[in-house]
Amino acid sequence: MDTMRERFAAVTSRLLDDDPRLAVVLAEIGKDGFADAARTHPDRVINVGIREQLLIGVGGGLALTGLRPIMHTFASFLVERPFEQVKLDFGHQGSGGVLVSAGGSYDWPAGGFTHMAPGDIALLDTLDGWTVHVPGHPDEAEALLRHAAAADDDKVYVRLSAQVNAVGLPVTGDRFHTVREGSGGVVVAVGPMLDTVLAAVEGLDVTVLYATTIRPFDSRSLRAAVQGPGVHGPDVRRSGGATGAADVVLVEPYLAGTSTAAANDALGDIPHRVLGLGIGRRELRRYGTVQEHLAGQGLDPASLRERITAFLPLAAR
Repeated sequence: MDTMRERFAAVTSRLLDDDPRLAVVLAEIGKDGFADAARTHPDRVINVGIREQLLIGVGGGLALTGLRPIMHTFASFLVERPFEQVKLDFGHQGSGGVLVSAGGSYDWPAGGFTHMAPGDIALLDTLDGWTVHVPGHPDEAEALLRHAAAADDDKVYVRLSAQVNAVGLPVTGDRFHTVREGSGGVVVAVGPMLDTVLAAVEGLDVTVLYATTIRPFDSRSLRAAVQGPGVHGPDVRRSGGATGAADVVLVEPYLAGTSTAAANDALGDIPHRVLGLGIGRRELRRYGTVQEHLAGQGLDPASLRERITAFLPLAAR
């Protein structure tokens, strides 16, 4: 199976052939994947070198000319380092474009903390109007990339990762996907966390929702999952506790709690509890493997099961 980044380069190169409005802006990283496209479209594949602020500035300038720029580098260099340019050159200017990151939270641990960006989506949440896609499989990445490229002047962030699920699911670019239903609580698995979540909740009586588009947050699907008919009927909420509250666990492959406020807002008129699981704020300074980082963050199947069952005690009955 190809990686999300390989699929991104192949699909975007084809999109450049089909849509003269598209342009790609790179900051050295990823240039090899666009070598052929750069020869075919030298005016629409631009490598600014290791200048991430310029990467966003050039993309913003292209957007003001009527092009739809697709800007790509590691997440830490795409969102965090040039954040002022993202805020001003797209938000303040009212222009649209597509940010496509690689590296995720810790896809390359040997690169050290400079190449890790668990806070990227939380940072984008301080800005208005960004759509955020977090695919968990190359097929999903392709579908969401095509959706983002065709999305008029919207501001879109596509977060690619080396972590993938075994099978891609149909994605629409807006709704959560119901993977399974249960009565002991709701677990929302985001992007590449789905397979790990499914392993963690095997045999538990929980609903699992799969989210590949996390902004805008799909409040309707979450409300339907905690309220809607299923095992108990339309008026009884799926609960993991003794209070009758709706219980929700969010498992995200970036900063823990990033979507907790969105879930709370979605359930504002319903008694509920929300547990946000993800990457902790504490830096893990021993840069091992991705799997070791998952275990260190409590995101391996065994750790997740322990944390989920502690929060959803009825799920294990």
